[in-house]
Parts: sequence; structure tokens; C-alpha cells
Amino acid sequence: MTIFRVTAVTLSAVLASAATAVAPAAAAPYVRCPTVKPPVPPPAVPSPPAVNPAQAAVGGPAMATAGLAAPPGVPAAPAVTATSWLVADLTSGEVLGGCAPHAHRTPASVQKLLLAAALMPRLDPSQVVEVTRGDLRDLDPASSLMGVVPGGRYSVESLWLGLLLRSGNDAANVLARVGGGSGGRQGGVDAMNDEARRLRAHQTHAATPSGLDGPGQYTSAYDLALIARATFAREDFRRYVAAPVAQIPARPGTPGFSITHDTTLLGRYPGTLGGKTGFTDLARQTYVGVAERDGRRLVVTLLGAETAPLGSLGEASALLDWGFALPRHAAVGKLVAPEEKKKHDRPVVPVKGEHPEGTGHSSPLSAPTWLGLAAALVLAALLLATPWWRRSRRPAAQPPALESTTRDTTTT
Repeated sequence: MTIFRVTAVTLSAVLASAATAVAPAAAAPYVRCPTVKPPVPPPAVPSPPAVNPAQAAVGGPAMATAGLAAPPGVPAAPAVTATSWLVADLTSGEVLGGCAPHAHRTPASVQKLLLAAALMPRLDPSQVVEVTRGDLRDLDPASSLMGVVPGGRYSVESLWLGLLLRSGNDAANVLARVGGGSGGRQGGVDAMNDEARRLRAHQTHAATPSGLDGPGQYTSAYDLALIARATFAREDFRRYVAAPVAQIPARPGTPGFSITHDTTLLGRYPGTLGGKTGFTDLARQTYVGVAERDGRRLVVTLLGAETAPLGSLGEASALLDWGFALPRHAAVGKLVAPEEKKKHDRPVVPVKGEHPEGTGHSSPLSAPTWLGLAAALVLAALLLATPWWRRSRRPAAQPPALESTTRDTTTT
């Protein structure tokens, strides 16, 4: 009877420990974000999906808020129309502050940064590809376009320039098709979602390569900072995104032309290294930009901004000014490192009817968690099934074993 009671207590302790390990972090105290009302109310938009509680505190407990996260005792953050934003140090990964950092928001053309993060490592910039009519079939002529034509031949490098300087939706479709291999354009979109998972951008799900609105397409201010950190780590990306003008060379049957940089903070905000704007009626104004000052390289991301009173570029400038004015290492969180790819990793194949990654409907228990719980239950069952007289016992005269001093070096 005594043995049974001890075993039952042990089982309870194991299960309680496992439950504690999988319990989501408590949400940070809510502090209202400083906001300013636009002169013209924005149109009503559908409510985004809720954030999975298990993912809300990625980057630190302070990130688990729908309100403001800012270091104590620092100057107040500027009031903006953006519904979510984040400022972080791109080098150290320290998050200086944010508003609803993990909230799902519609990305518009800043989604093109995820396309670059996913496919720039795969594609040879000197490769010349031919544009098909299918690349342009579903594009509104009034949308932002690089200006490629069916049958035209362009280098991959020219397409990246058209994507980043002119926000070319046509360039996005071509790059996604080429980078998607046998999967075509959808294969390119799948690669974007694979990259989002690798970067641990849990609120991000791509439906289109260009950022044009699509079903279930979301991102977050925090995720965009992870994506920006990956892209700005590449020399070729930094060179493309900082170019004020680019010449697209002529090829047999394909006329050449020049393109100039779309509206960003380049030349308008001191130290700007590059950025990307976006706009759709659903997303409103969005922006991702990086600037450097006094040895600090900050990234600002904002979603859901309005054109007045400041617009996305004015609000990004104000947030960057606020971030640069903060003391060094004044932080509320961290940009997490990407997942390490392992040889035994397999791509996750969604079950039919399963919600896509990043929509807030994923299971709160991960595979390692289920394995841990199963192992605990098996161990407890073995303890209950083994007769007490067969269990090994240490001789009374032998001193107790020293507790192991090995430390768990696993990091998140």
C-alpha cells in the first residue's frame, strides 16, 4: 500500500510537471498603445484570427500583449494610426518596443520580403527566364508592376530589382514560378510558408507571392522583423533594396528600360538602408524599413496605417526617432533565431481540412510535448506494474548517489 501511494504521488508529480511545461505563458499586462485618429475613418475589415496562446510570447513574455510593450521609464512612444508596429535592433535582436506585436494583420506588398527570404538563396541571379502569359493573367493593370511583357526575357537579378524598386507584382509571379520548380507559382508560395516556419514567424501565412490579398493571408509586426533580419543579412538584397534606379538591359526581342525606386524612406530619413511599402484596401498602409545611426541598425515594421496625418513613412520615421533615442540595451524582448534544419526533418503535410500555419488554429501541444507526456505515462505504468520486491534497492550501508551536476544547455 505504501509503495502504491509513493508511485501514485510520483505519477502525479510527473504529470503536473509535464502540464506546467506546456502551459502557455500568461499575457503581459495590457497598456493601451498611443494612437491618433485619422481624419477619415478607415473602412471596416473582417476580424483577424486570434493568436495561438502558445505562440503569443515568442520573443519574451512582454510580447504576449494586444497593447503596448515598452521599457519602463523611457519616453512615451509616438502616437500613430498603425494598428500594430515593432522597433528592434537588427544586429543584437533586441526588441525595443511594439504595439500588438504578434497580432494577425494583412501584409500587402511587404509580403514580398518573405518571397525574397525564401527564394533569393535558391535562384541564380544571372539566370535568364522567359515571362509567360500565365504570369500576368490575374494581375490588375492598375496595380504596381515592373513592366515585363509576355515572351520577354529577363535575368533573375532584374526581376529582383523590379520586385523591390517598383513593387512589381508581375516580377513576384515570375520569381515564384521559377523558384517553385515543378510546383510552379504555388510551389514558390509553399516555399515562402516553409521559410516563415523556419524563421519561427508563426503568424505569417502567404497566399500570394506578391502580397496581393488572398484567403488566410496574414503576418505580424514581430514576424516582419524576423523576415527583415533574414533578408538584410544578405549582401545582394541590401544592394538591390538600396538602389535608387536600375537599368533593365535589352535582349533580343525584349526592349530595355529603367526603373526608379518606389516611395520609401531612402533619401528622406538619414541612415536609411532600404525598405518596402505596401497598400491594399484591406491591409491599409504597411511598411518595413531599416536605418543605421551611431553604430545601431534598427528595423521598424508597421501594419494597418492610414494616409493621414503622417502616413506610413511619417509614422515609421517617428518610431525610428523614438527607437534611436532609447538607451542601448533598453529592451522588452528578443527576435528569436531561426529553426535549425536537421537531416531527419520532414516537411509538414497538412491534413485535409486543417487550417494553414499562422491562422491561430494550430494545436497548442507540439509533437515533442506529446512525446514527453507519452513517455511519462509509460514510465508511470511500468512503475505500477513492477512488483515492489523486484525493484532495485540500494544497500543501506551505501551512501546516496550524488545529484547530477549536468546542466540543460537547450536554448530557445
